[in-house]
Amino acid sequence: MNILDKIVANKKKEVAYSKNRTSYTKLEESEYFHRDVYSFKDFLLDENRTGIIAEFKRKSPSKGIINDKVTVKEVTTAYAAAGASALSVLTDKQFFMGRKADVMRARKLNTIPVLRKDFMIDEYQVIEAKAIGADIILLIAAILTPAEIQTMASLAKSLGLNVLLEVHNLEELERSINPNLDAIGVNNRNLADFTVSVETSFQLAKHIPDEFLKISESAISNTEVIKQLKQAGFNGFLIGENFMKEENPGAAIREFVKGL
Repeated sequence: MNILDKIVANKKKEVAYSKNRTSYTKLEESEYFHRDVYSFKDFLLDENRTGIIAEFKRKSPSKGIINDKVTVKEVTTAYAAAGASALSVLTDKQFFMGRKADVMRARKLNTIPVLRKDFMIDEYQVIEAKAIGADIILLIAAILTPAEIQTMASLAKSLGLNVLLEVHNLEELERSINPNLDAIGVNNRNLADFTVSVETSFQLAKHIPDEFLKISESAISNTEVIKQLKQAGFNGFLIGENFMKEENPGAAIREFVKGL
């Protein structure tokens, strides 16, 4: 089993536990369930913002602890103030030290879209994402069939959520595209061995239909790369480790955007 297989196996247990503990009805009674979500596209294309989807991430399977000293409040509000177009908040506990409460906290404190970053394998998690205040869900092509992507994306759209599909190669892209997606993200990190190369984004850029927002994820550590990605047609740039590895992620993003 590679790390992705382990994460998915654990996620199945997690979801089963959550279903037993919190019913669909209970989720739909949440204070956030009936709120109008923010439009991912509007914020991503806003000329007064950076296109950066700034991530709050304490830990990763490849790097171990990245930063477990900072709070959701200090980091996400600093990201938003620095011009982030959206926030990405990890909710996987076992491998990333994430919490669903982190999304709720980020939602309460900020007025930009929040992506629930997790390994979505069940429709229950889509309902849960809406209930905890997320505006965007992530669907990872590497762990889902085209039918599962279609089902979850369709459910998300019925709830008003934005859908970001993540792909790693052309084969995943071609088999996974469907009309219920808002954005397609190219993950420059190989989820099987965690090597990274931004070349993946440049190679796939021309294959992503223009009706979808184009996002480049991971391996972005300088503003020159963002300028090149923009020329290649990308609208958004998911950056986490580059900011979170610093003692003060808020200061890190402020310094970074000066280069844009």
